[in-house]
Amino acid sequence: MVKRKTVAVIGGGVSGLAAAKAFAEKGHQVLGFERSHDLGGVWELSRSYPGVQTQSPKELYCYTDHPMPEEYPQWPKGPQVHAYLHSYADKHDLHRLFQLNTNVLEMDRCPDGQPGWRLVIEAGGETRVQDVDFVVVCTGQFSEKNILTHPGQEAFTAQGGEVMHSSEYLDPEHARGKRVVVLGGSKSATDVAVNAVQNGAKQVHLVYRQNVWRVPYFVGGINFKKLLYMRAQEVQFNGWGRSWLHKAFYGLAKPLIWANFRGLEALLKMQLGLKKWDMVPDVPIEKDVSCSVPIVTPGLFEGFKDGSIIPHRTTFSRYEGDEIVLENGERIGADLVISAVGWKLGIPYLAQRHLDKLIEADGQYRTYRLAVNPDLPEMGFVGFNSSFCTILSAEMVANWLVRYADGQLARQPSRAEMEKNIQMMLDWRRKERPAAQIYGGLCSAPFHFKHFDELLMDMGATQWKRPNPLVEQFAPPDASAYGRFLATAPQYQAA
Repeated sequence: MVKRKTVAVIGGGVSGLAAAKAFAEKGHQVLGFERSHDLGGVWELSRSYPGVQTQSPKELYCYTDHPMPEEYPQWPKGPQVHAYLHSYADKHDLHRLFQLNTNVLEMDRCPDGQPGWRLVIEAGGETRVQDVDFVVVCTGQFSEKNILTHPGQEAFTAQGGEVMHSSEYLDPEHARGKRVVVLGGSKSATDVAVNAVQNGAKQVHLVYRQNVWRVPYFVGGINFKKLLYMRAQEVQFNGWGRSWLHKAFYGLAKPLIWANFRGLEALLKMQLGLKKWDMVPDVPIEKDVSCSVPIVTPGLFEGFKDGSIIPHRTTFSRYEGDEIVLENGERIGADLVISAVGWKLGIPYLAQRHLDKLIEADGQYRTYRLAVNPDLPEMGFVGFNSSFCTILSAEMVANWLVRYADGQLARQPSRAEMEKNIQMMLDWRRKERPAAQIYGGLCSAPFHFKHFDELLMDMGATQWKRPNPLVEQFAPPDASAYGRFLATAPQYQAA
């Protein structure tokens, strides 16, 4: 018999909703804590910059039992995703499980050697203690702003200049008539740069340090999901734990794989004009594909062409007056600086001695299935398995995690098995696939199918592939199909 637990779910975004549903469905008491005034995480409207939209097509960015509305565009805008998440919470009555405007300040093991965790909660200016049997961390990888400062910045703001994080750029009118400088090369950086141009910025400069492969929504007229979201393409990357048979196949097919990726690179260079803008990466695309590969913002390269956006491959050195001096010696006049350098990865409320067990000296996370650490019992993560289909990834690992917490996995791992697997994954990231070290190693892309296969087999599902082998090899993941696969895993209820 599985005992009913009190489960804390920290974070009310994509992952928190998936976790709350998975644990509540099994009969556990869920206490959800969301520090914002609303559910939605990064899609909550006060955290979303104008024009933000998904990188993934809507059929890949949804829960298994709740497709996005047909009237939504192929790549939904931020307010549409926010509304979709609320409709999912309504469908499964998840609002009742969350306490909004509630912040977790501290998290440590229960005292006197008792199992579970003790949380220090702040809400309404008051703090309280909450003991729970299990904690699901769902604050993901975008909860703490990465704030950079440079010499001379205080003087720049004192004389009227403005510096803000990209998540604070909420009013597009803010850019009108101003000289805007965007620091960063991610999709959020290019989204903000294009939005500033579209809303009347006097001039926009994009300052970024490193070239990365950028993929347009359509590559040579083909939706990119049909190029990068297939099992047939996935096996061409050097994944973890490859069998001798897979390695032998990979060796024999290496010339064809090389030609395939060189062809893709040539197409991207030609379509985007990467050479003209000095934006050809130094790393082959097959070694670079990970969660950090951005989708091209529509209007970006058009902005380069008409001069409304000027790219600079360098970074800030310092501020002088109303100018930014770049490391290459160039000077840029600026009124508004938008820092799009991402977010800090971490769990600031977790006691340091526990963080030391979770995070290696080089920043890599010690996680099994990107979900648990054997040194941190009664605790797991949903949303640490970042991917190109984030919502589906969160739901899959949430269903795995509740079974792990209840000892109901068909392949319940021992401590030794977890430690062996964790070390194997660390070695793979460090030696075989350095690109996989992005986000502390918490990225399953481009190995979506492999990751989902492992989770489903652990759960004891009797099906994890679609019956048509051609569809399974050459079609993107199907969220509704994964709902059917989850239904084939053994079911149970906590009492």
